[in-house]
Amino acid sequence: MKSKKFSKPRGTRDFFPEEMEKRRYVEKIMRETFERFGFKEILTPTFETLELITAKSGEEIVKSLYVFEDKSGRKLALRPELTAPVMRAYVNSLSKKPKPIKLYYITNCFRYERPQSGRYREFWQAGIEIIGGKSPYAEAEVIALADATLKNLGLEDYEIHVGNIGILRKLLEEEGIAEKEQSLILTAIDKGEKEKLERYERLLPILELIGEEKKVIEKAEELLKNSSAYEELQKLKELLKFLRYYNVDFKVNLGIARGLDYYTGMVFEIYSYKLGAEKQICGGGSYSLTEVFGGEPTSTCGFAFGFDRVVLALEKEGKISLGKRKSFFVVAVSQELIKEALGIAMKIREKYPCEVDLMRRKLKKALSYAATRGFSHVIIVGEEELKKGKVILRDMETREQKEITLGEIL
Repeated sequence: MKSKKFSKPRGTRDFFPEEMEKRRYVEKIMRETFERFGFKEILTPTFETLELITAKSGEEIVKSLYVFEDKSGRKLALRPELTAPVMRAYVNSLSKKPKPIKLYYITNCFRYERPQSGRYREFWQAGIEIIGGKSPYAEAEVIALADATLKNLGLEDYEIHVGNIGILRKLLEEEGIAEKEQSLILTAIDKGEKEKLERYERLLPILELIGEEKKVIEKAEELLKNSSAYEELQKLKELLKFLRYYNVDFKVNLGIARGLDYYTGMVFEIYSYKLGAEKQICGGGSYSLTEVFGGEPTSTCGFAFGFDRVVLALEKEGKISLGKRKSFFVVAVSQELIKEALGIAMKIREKYPCEVDLMRRKLKKALSYAATRGFSHVIIVGEEELKKGKVILRDMETREQKEITLGEIL
């Protein structure tokens, strides 16, 4: 009787070597770009206390978390994002260091949501946080870094939308709406649930303001001239000036609300329209979370790429070109030459990827296997050639082969 086959959990994926090569390539470009802007890597635990996750995001988030109790009865949750854990780490260990503190991360997160194209229960985020940076300089750098990362990856068909959630919050305050209810309204805006917004007449014209900077700002100034939200609009104008210094192309979108409760000022999102409904590949903004976790109030801004969606967008545009790298497969023509074949392989591994035939194949089958695996070259170790201090090097693309010394390969 056959043993039972096991399936992977719903909403998760296996990444096989070819896919991992693409993902590591994207990760490498992201890391290099982040580090060129002065960011250093941080890694926090895969799970945190449930209290930390809900401290600012609210109890509403619990239904989309993986929550469990440990053997001591402590309530824990797999991290759904990295901003709160990074802020907790900052308050505990980094708050006395000189500001700004610039951190980045590339790791997995977990949310219990309905799986669909571009949305999984285990997913990866690549993001950054500037803790203690002065606005609008820090905010402009955050958006410029997101733009530079996508440019360095070669992505072309994307749009950056920039707004200020403070404008929406001020308008809601003027309507006498409490902070908790504000969060529900902002969530409805983020999800595009317009039927829930009809009674908030002052919000609706603002939410429709999307487009070129000059037109949107002029219309917003007219709508907000007698509102406390006018000050937030001026902050947005100052940020946009610095974005122009960075030569970032953007649209102003005053309807951006973001899905998490902690954003206070600048917000932005990046869309790749080739991804259809799940077009958002990056989101971020300004917030002050440090006091929620026991620290001093500290201005912070950052973003997170949906790593999986960035990879998908690059694939849609045909922009992940890894090229063919030099790699070797060493074949001994007889068992008596295994020792020499292993020695040759170890020398080649000092510089190039190299494998040895482990299956004792005949030469013809070994060459067929090497072609299937995509090796660029096969090294044939033969007795007569070794007497001359040489091996046979076969180019798997041209099928040409010649005798050569090991030194010539290296």
